[in-house]
Amino acid sequence: MPVFAVLSAIVFWMCVRARRAERPLKTRPRPHAEGERRILVIANETVGGRTLREMIRERSEGVRAEILVVTPALNSPLRHWASDEDDARAAAQDRLDASLARLASVGLRARGEVGDGDTLQAMEDALRTFGADEIILSTHPEGRSHWLERGVVAKARERFAVPITHVVVDLEAEQEEVRG
Repeated sequence: MPVFAVLSAIVFWMCVRARRAERPLKTRPRPHAEGERRILVIANETVGGRTLREMIRERSEGVRAEILVVTPALNSPLRHWASDEDDARAAAQDRLDASLARLASVGLRARGEVGDGDTLQAMEDALRTFGADEIILSTHPEGRSHWLERGVVAKARERFAVPITHVVVDLEAEQEEVRG
């Protein structure tokens, strides 16, 4: 039995080490017409913020933009290990639907997907099928952002060859502006 435990630990360590050594995902945008731009937006709670909508509008001006919004299905570690992701996926779908409606209200056509709970995996999955020219990664401000605490922006820039724009959305400040 101790031999099995040692061998299991070695295999686990090798898998973790191999995962860290992965090279950046070299995605190539699918061929598309001149004047077209594919924008991948990764956002969770900030997905409906004004700052993000303005950034998407700015990036899509003067081109025929195809926009894909991915909202990761964030879950608690316990529910993840128990494969209980239904509530997380439903909540992510609700946020995504609200976001797509807000984008449509300002004249931006976009489609969306609920992504993997691991933000980097959600990005990789979307890049494999969408062929983005650019990624816009939206977070809360420092101090309130779990993604910033875990270094998701830096890790994404290391891992993916696609240009990444990080936008900070302060939903509390935006709500105060509306009230004021």
